[in-house]
Amino acid sequence: MTSAISKTRKNLIDVAQRLFARKGVDNTTMNDIAEASQRGRRTLYTYFSSKYDIYKAVIESELNELYSRLEEVIKRDIPADEKLILLAFNRLRAVKEVVSRNGTLRADFFRDIWQVENVRKEFDKKEIHYLEEIIQDGCDNGIFEIKNVKQTAELLHYAFKGLEVPTIRGTMQLDYNKKEDRDIIAGLLFKGLYKRNGNVDFMIPINRDR
Repeated sequence: MTSAISKTRKNLIDVAQRLFARKGVDNTTMNDIAEASQRGRRTLYTYFSSKYDIYKAVIESELNELYSRLEEVIKRDIPADEKLILLAFNRLRAVKEVVSRNGTLRADFFRDIWQVENVRKEFDKKEIHYLEEIIQDGCDNGIFEIKNVKQTAELLHYAFKGLEVPTIRGTMQLDYNKKEDRDIIAGLLFKGLYKRNGNVDFMIPINRDR
């Protein structure tokens, strides 16, 4: 029974996501979602109290996809500095995919942080935790020298978050496959992180199987 409930709820979210992408949230009604899902209004209201309740579920679904991509990076057996670079680029790429997948919604998932802050809160905590793990690993292996790992992770999280809007709007286009783009991100990240002093070569080897 639980499996059937989960499947029905997921189907409703998928249908709503497609309608929101094509028509926008404001122009989509609960009737539209019920008809498109072929489930009926009664079934729809069994799972969601309002259109904005299902919109919240759509956002959660997209964020789950985003953070599954971050988890893939966390599990990689690579040095902490390379892992930070890979995480930054994977995050931006996932955001771009959300936008292309959601048409009319455009940047709604990420642009208005106050609208989705309650939904994002738990996911943001996850990302900060991931960043703490990477930074602590870097410190343990002598790559980084950080006094406050938690605060550094929080700062990096909000820095990455700040790149979402320009990435969505296309005003900033960073490509992991371009060495100069990797160097830019590496330079921003590691001038204050690398343990050794003096000139630093920021060339990070590319992971072809990312």
